[in-house]
Amino acid sequence: MKKLFILATLSLLQCEEIKQKKSVSKPNVLLFYMDDLRPELNSFGVVKIKSPNIDELAVNGVKFTNAYCNVPVCGASRASMLTGMLPTKNRFLDYKTFAEEETPHAVSLPQLFNENGYTTISNGKIYHHLDDRETDWDEVWRPYAFDENYLGLEPTDYWQSLWKDYHNPENIANYKKTDRGPAYESAEVSDSTYIDGLMTEKIIRDIKQLKKNGKPFFLTAGFISPHLPFNAPKKYWDLYDRIDIKQPENYNYVPIGAPKMSISNWPEMRSYTNIPKRGQVSDSIAVDLIHGYYATVSYSDALIGKILKVLKGQGLHKNTIIVLVSDHGYNLQEHTQWAKFTNYNTSTQVPLIIYNPLTKTKGPTNALTSLVDLYPTLAELCGLEAPINQLDGTSLVNVMSNPKSKGKKHVFIKRGNGYTLKTNDFSYTEFIRPTDNTTVSSMLYDHRENKDENVNVVNKKEFAEVVIELKTTLHTAYKKNISAE
Repeated sequence: MKKLFILATLSLLQCEEIKQKKSVSKPNVLLFYMDDLRPELNSFGVVKIKSPNIDELAVNGVKFTNAYCNVPVCGASRASMLTGMLPTKNRFLDYKTFAEEETPHAVSLPQLFNENGYTTISNGKIYHHLDDRETDWDEVWRPYAFDENYLGLEPTDYWQSLWKDYHNPENIANYKKTDRGPAYESAEVSDSTYIDGLMTEKIIRDIKQLKKNGKPFFLTAGFISPHLPFNAPKKYWDLYDRIDIKQPENYNYVPIGAPKMSISNWPEMRSYTNIPKRGQVSDSIAVDLIHGYYATVSYSDALIGKILKVLKGQGLHKNTIIVLVSDHGYNLQEHTQWAKFTNYNTSTQVPLIIYNPLTKTKGPTNALTSLVDLYPTLAELCGLEAPINQLDGTSLVNVMSNPKSKGKKHVFIKRGNGYTLKTNDFSYTEFIRPTDNTTVSSMLYDHRENKDENVNVVNKKEFAEVVIELKTTLHTAYKKNISAE
């Protein structure tokens, strides 16, 4: 009888050990997906914005200081990252991109997790369009999107009409009347009033419910901030003294020798009521815009802190991989430009942080990487078999184990007819005519000294060999991306 009891006890212990191993082999994933966030953070070496929670996450995880998007446009960038596929001449072009239409046979990142037993929840803005690849998820949720509306609009259209979330009475009245409003707002409201605050409350509820369910999860937090309009509770504006906010040093000129077609006229910003239809904004409004951008980042950071606190409180931080990334960068008046939509470094470089509780490796890495690398990375970290002959990226697991590694030799970036090859030392761009694939103009920026990109050196003799090498690589390694599907 005693032997039977011992055997039974050993059996139970073995079962418990198997359960624990199974749990460890399938870590959870929490994805903070930011919109328009540039790596202008203390943890990335730029002391301007107050973001203590993101900075702490960067200290505890692996911080990629040389990460790039593959398309500096929200809809296209998200479709690219979530399918792990690079843009081409005719694929992933702009914000109107629908992944399900342009890559109908692709296995998306959330789909991969869903098919491997994970609970997948899309909160906020993950795919650009609310109804893009809905079956990837167990649940799709955005504030306001599913409210009843007297216009009879579909959820996507209804949400699109409300995401400019104003709370000052004057702005609300004007927006209802004209469907337009200012590019920024500071309102005396609580953290849970704006869209991202409502989403945060939803994610907190999700975390508590997911803890009860016991299944591994792929949970997302798709922040609108710091996308236009720069709306945030007043207390986050008050974190900054207006006197300390400066325009960039290169705000009033384009790079020397830069092609005209490389400079954006920032139509997105011009759609707001307090922004001129042509010409530059006043210095006063420029400072307001930068101030608003900083405030929305700090607001997002505070909400991220709340989510991480609850995750830890539920004991899920020990088995949850946390990723913070942006869909692309953003111009804050560099080279006269606002918003994104360019091949310049300010539009293309992104912050990327990966926290893996199952490893002790942490710290910064300057390894060159891009957003299509995130798919194979998460698949490997979670022990999932990635789809064959689909992914254009490379897993970053080896880089995370050895942060001093150099990473990729080059990253491919496409914006409109501009094709960029980014290396550790240079950024080379060709503007290619789509009708006959001939190069109209080009530019080369030397990133070894800095990334301000104030002088186009493509025609300087001392860079002739560099241009030949990068041009050859662009037209061979990425020939299919330039010429056709």
